[in-house]
Amino acid sequence: MPHHVPLFRFWLRNGQSIGPSALRRLWASACGTEDVTVTREAREAAFGPETHTYSLCGSPKTANLPNIEGRLRRMLADMALSATIIHTHLS
Repeated sequence: MPHHVPLFRFWLRNGQSIGPSALRRLWASACGTEDVTVTREAREAAFGPETHTYSLCGSPKTANLPNIEGRLRRMLADMALSATIIHTHLS
């Protein structure tokens, strides 16, 4: 497997969640390649339910990150998921 780097991280609001298979399909579709990895890390919340940080990883040479981010945002919205997304990789 090629070296992947985190390209985006996101958090879902209001107790929402997405499983690893659905997350990988979403990410592969958003960036147009199956050569991706995803992670989901649980974090304890100070108040309320546990939260998760989702990392979307791919090649450090991935082009058109603004377009990929736009597709990712639209796809999450289409799934009725409310996310805070940050771009984590600087070329």
